Amino acid sequence: MKNILLVLLIGFALSLCNLSGKFKKDASTSGASGSGSSGGGTAERGQPTAEQSAALAGGQQAKWDRQGMSWTVPPGWTQQENESKSFMWRSPGGSDAANLIVSISPMDENFPTDPQPWYDQAQSRAKNGEVDEVKWVEIDGLKGVQFREANPEKPDDSRRLQWMAYRKYTGQVQLINLMLATEGKSFDRHKNAMYGILYSTKIVH
Repeated sequence: MKNILLVLLIGFALSLCNLSGKFKKDASTSGASGSGSSGGGTAERGQPTAEQSAALAGGQQAKWDRQGMSWTVPPGWTQQENESKSFMWRSPGGSDAANLIVSISPMDENFPTDPQPWYDQAQSRAKNGEVDEVKWVEIDGLKGVQFREANPEKPDDSRRLQWMAYRKYTGQVQLINLMLATEGKSFDRHKNAMYGILYSTKIVH
């Protein structure tokens, strides 16, 4: 399990590194001040379908009190990590289990908080066949970029549903990276629960 999580976190770290130059360029050319921007495009509200809501029936609340966030998870899910900047819950199972993985990245107060570059990156990945869903989604009043990775070539490789957004919390600018992940071969089995968890997100902002 730890190897799977390590791969997921390394992948996210690399995506941050790839975009850092673009963010800095945007900041220097536009004078963005971290006051926030809604980004381009109209966001749809993150509303679960009947099937996605049913997948959470009888579940419990997963609370991340230190970051003012919470989710509804299905029965049997258990907490794996609750740190100041990282949070994880996991479904029953072995390598075929589903995971809720949330990380917080504090940003400089002058960091440009326009999520458009995340959307652009996801669109580029979609053109390369790496992503099969990209859209602006508003969850609990916060606009972010939602994307879903395409089914991997190797069925044991990870497939992620991801939502990224900026907020200001306790005076700090933060990037929220919220992932629901499982093996490619297990994605359809967990799909309704993962979308249901994503759209159940409650965020103080």
